[in-house]
Amino acid sequence: MSNNEAKVWLITGSSTGFGRALAEAVLKHGDSLIATARRPEQLNDLTSEYPETAKAVRLDVTNLTEVKAAVDAALEAFGRIDVLVNNAGYGLIGALEEVSEEQIRRNFETNLFGAINMMRAVLPIMRQQKTGHILNMSAIAGFSNELGFSIYGGAKFALEGVSEAVHGEVAPFGIKVTIVEPGPFRTDFIGRSLDRAEHSMDVYKETVGKFLQFLDKIEGRQPGDPDKAAQVIIQVVNSANPPRRLVLGKYAYSKFRQKIESLTAELDAWEQVAASTDFNNS
Repeated sequence: MSNNEAKVWLITGSSTGFGRALAEAVLKHGDSLIATARRPEQLNDLTSEYPETAKAVRLDVTNLTEVKAAVDAALEAFGRIDVLVNNAGYGLIGALEEVSEEQIRRNFETNLFGAINMMRAVLPIMRQQKTGHILNMSAIAGFSNELGFSIYGGAKFALEGVSEAVHGEVAPFGIKVTIVEPGPFRTDFIGRSLDRAEHSMDVYKETVGKFLQFLDKIEGRQPGDPDKAAQVIIQVVNSANPPRRLVLGKYAYSKFRQKIESLTAELDAWEQVAASTDFNNS
């Protein structure tokens, strides 16, 4: 299959936000799509407009039975899966002490284990095809975290670590892996998709509280355009040499660059100390 031939996509979390924008863009591009959501009826307009190339499937990525059913539905409808986009997820804002154990586990189950479930279900198919592309939707918080995103950013950090290893594991089979790291985009992430700590503590008002104020302030005015991001993702999928990391938006690019420079300066400052811990004959 050449890069420009029609592809079959499976996108998790297709009903709103990035997932919705990408689902619409993929179908307009002429590709086929398994669009998934916890409430697939929210995708009826897509399946009505594109009855031959769009199929809506119920999917909770933490439910292994539904994961298998979604993958089977893709194979039954289109015979293959060329692109998996692990987009389903949600945020959690709160200091580590403020969030509940249930909130922590639920966030990791969706943002990390849900993506792992999907990759494990799709990889055997892509290996047999000897081609495929997995895009794992992270966030700039998955590389340069924010105060208050210890759990959400931690789950995304873990997803990035998994993705880095899987990239090398599956490369011999013609499968590509890209980590997508958007900054603030004009979706419903801050509103509907942002869980908030169950217990607020005054001691964190000047740290986590300030970041929460920033999020509330930019709600509805985020600089990132989801439709433009969707076009870039399609471009990446059709690229012969896609990036391992795709940073989206000026805010994310700036945060990414700042962290690289900070890490480099710290690494240089402690280089001799680090080297001194080896055996003398090493």
